Amino acid sequence: MMNIVEYAEFLVKSICKEPDLVKVSSYTGEEDMTILDILIPESAMGSVIGKSGRNASALRTLIQAYAYVNKTGKVKINIDAF
Repeated sequence: MMNIVEYAEFLVKSICKEPDLVKVSSYTGEEDMTILDILIPESAMGSVIGKSGRNASALRTLIQAYAYVNKTGKVKINIDAF
C-alpha cells in the first residue's frame, strides 16, 4: 500500500511531461495536518494546473480522498514550480 507521498507523486508524474523532475515532500503542520509540497518543473506547470486550475483541483480532491480512506487526517497540498 502506498503512503500519501507516494500516491501524490504517482498522480503528478502521470500527467507531467518530465516525471523524473517531480519532487513531493511532506511534513506535519499545526493540529496534525499533513502538508504536501509538490515541486514540478516550470515547463510542466500548464499541464499540472490545467485549464482554469481544473487538474490541480482534481489532484487535490483525489489526494484528500485517499487520505480520508486511509485515515491519514487532513491534508494541505501546495503545488509550486522551480
